[in-house]
Amino acid sequence: MLFGKTIAALSLTTALVMPMIGAIPAAYAETPPNMLVVAHRIDDLISLDPQEMFEFSGTDYANSVYQTLVDYDDLDFSKGFGPSIASSWEISEDGKTYTFKIAEGLKFASGNPVTAKDVEFSLRRAILLKKTPSFILTQFGFTEENLDETLVAKDDSTFVLVSDKKYAPSFVLNCMTSAIASIVDSKLVMEHEVDGDLGNAWLKTNSAGSGAFKLTSWKPNESLTIEANPNFSEGAPAMKRVIIRHIPESASQRLLLEKGDVDIARNLTPEDVAGLSGNEDVKVLTDMRGRIMYISMNQSDEILSNPKVVEAIKYLIDYEGMADSFLKGQYVVHQAFLPLSYLGELQDKPFKLDIEKAKALLAEAGYADGFDVEFIVRTEQDRLDIAQALQNNFAQVGINASIVQGTGKETLGKYRARDFQIYVGAWGPDYPDPQTNADTFTHNPDNSIEAKLTGKLAWRNAWAAEGFTERTEAAVQESDTAKRAEMYVQLQKDFQKEAPFAIMFQKTEQNGLGASVEGYSMGAAITGSYYGKVTK
Repeated sequence: MLFGKTIAALSLTTALVMPMIGAIPAAYAETPPNMLVVAHRIDDLISLDPQEMFEFSGTDYANSVYQTLVDYDDLDFSKGFGPSIASSWEISEDGKTYTFKIAEGLKFASGNPVTAKDVEFSLRRAILLKKTPSFILTQFGFTEENLDETLVAKDDSTFVLVSDKKYAPSFVLNCMTSAIASIVDSKLVMEHEVDGDLGNAWLKTNSAGSGAFKLTSWKPNESLTIEANPNFSEGAPAMKRVIIRHIPESASQRLLLEKGDVDIARNLTPEDVAGLSGNEDVKVLTDMRGRIMYISMNQSDEILSNPKVVEAIKYLIDYEGMADSFLKGQYVVHQAFLPLSYLGELQDKPFKLDIEKAKALLAEAGYADGFDVEFIVRTEQDRLDIAQALQNNFAQVGINASIVQGTGKETLGKYRARDFQIYVGAWGPDYPDPQTNADTFTHNPDNSIEAKLTGKLAWRNAWAAEGFTERTEAAVQESDTAKRAEMYVQLQKDFQKEAPFAIMFQKTEQNGLGASVEGYSMGAAITGSYYGKVTK
């Protein structure tokens, strides 16, 4: 197996195309040259309304069908956000008023012009619908009662956003790239409004965007088809049609890819990736994703609240061993709460498996003979494998760990109720800004049980996060992006030393591609996939 060129457009050095050279399968068909066929698990889709969807597959869809005020270059995320529907913007001296100029000549797929009124309608709609992802916008102080003052189209080409207080501009603008900030065709949507639903029922199964594609059909748990938008401002995409087929099994995806029946296989296991080796008709794209794998220790527990015990446990984890064995190809070692590629990323990895050091720390803590402890683990193979590996290492220092499996609902229920000792968990960012993870890992303004701040991992672990909470609030208001990034770096360094969390891994994803497929972006760690620039 040879490693090919790094995809220069992607910001992460792990984004590689690996051509598979060697044996050739017996028969290789081809999809039409202007059609992209994708095998993917899309059973998480429950709505195609961009102001409602909050699923992985939904973000893929929004990236293809809708535009936002600002957006990323999907082939070079290192540039950060840039103009999209907004051609430019200004920020007032007090940092609370953002004035966006709308680019000229933009059209929705319907042919209707894109105006500031559509921006006003879309962002207000997100607040009024009150769907799950609405917090991404309401955190700036927008409420149903103040929309006439906070989200306002001054004319067809000027849109003004007024936040409740000064925030870091990078925070505000990063949130404007999220799916819920997609701009919809207000005229078309309101033609389908029923009983004041702002077109929600209709938009669940229809599209009204100005992105590269428009929706043709969605058959839940079967397929999603989108076709080129001839009015797209960047020019109609080369792929006239993209068909995403719901193929949940990795082996089936691999077979279809090898036969040439699909162009991209999105959910391959390490075994099936390895099985593609030697096939010159396919290649594998590897990219970092935003998912973080960690364990955390409940600070309500007398033993686990001992800082020496917390530190010892961080040295009882065989980070490299797990990443190189049963997690190979799925995760890389990562020990900071921000995913790599995020503003303020920290690459330091201060912990490694060190049994003797752990023994010494436990002796200092008064637990030289170990203790009994319980893991709660979602019944998911990678988490169970991690828990078992930890169980073995813990045993070497006298810690008798038991593993209690459960469904996601069961384990999350105990986690959110603080009814656990050690939790084996995963966390994915909600929006592409460092605040998304900082807010959950290091912000806990009220650690009382009555506060029930269940959305914050610090609270779930009964960790008061004293000092961290204040620093997190300061970072999200810092206007200087370089200073802001450094604040998150320092926050993470101290978090590594003090917090009752052991961050272990960051997700990597491997997609199989037909050899001729170019211009496909997995979205790196910050967003979903893009199909708009694919060629074959």
